[in-house]
Amino acid sequence: MPRPRKRQTGTAGPHKKELSEKHTKTENSENRPSKLENSSPQKTSTSKNCGKNLSHYWLMKSEPESRLEKGVDVKFSIEDLKAQPRQTTCWDGVRNYQARNFLRAMKLEEEAFFYHSNYKQPGMMGLMKIVKEAYPDHTQFEKTNPHYNPSSKEDNPKWLMVDVQFVRMMKRFISLDELKTYHQAHKATGGPLKSMTLFTCQRLSVQPLTPEEFDFILSLEETEPS
Repeated sequence: MPRPRKRQTGTAGPHKKELSEKHTKTENSENRPSKLENSSPQKTSTSKNCGKNLSHYWLMKSEPESRLEKGVDVKFSIEDLKAQPRQTTCWDGVRNYQARNFLRAMKLEEEAFFYHSNYKQPGMMGLMKIVKEAYPDHTQFEKTNPHYNPSSKEDNPKWLMVDVQFVRMMKRFISLDELKTYHQAHKATGGPLKSMTLFTCQRLSVQPLTPEEFDFILSLEETEPS
């Protein structure tokens, strides 16, 4: 995931935060959804129920509070995104193969929720859009970067990133707890969040959303918290 240092979009950019499975954010259960994903070399294209490859909507996790990874602060909040030039940055640091494949699947102008993870109250903070499709993540080649990967070669890079641009804040914060309440109810009733990846593959820091999931979450902006 990104981090508050200035990013050069288009070529190389600052850092992201994603720990989904092992990366900076150690997305453990759902308290720590982060962006640094696991470096775990299991090359899963789409495992179990985590693979809605035709998605045009996304959820992307990042850590809003400071946390050092090999001496580097991997913090990157939605406020940090808003503070970037043109409110745009590269989403780097993803080190999970499935999440990387989701980055590869993203297309221009597709929308994503910016999700604060590894935080006292994780949840949906705002919306952003994809403004540059997947290209090599420069941090895999930087020896001083916590996301450095010595086995990745510039002529055959393993890891990708996209550029994202801030769109707007949510009209109200939508917490993980609120989404979980709907997920549990929808499992029984067949509602739109019944199979949401946020709960079926919690560790992923980059996740696909169905149009029904995306629209339902947006509709919650107009309601009182459950």
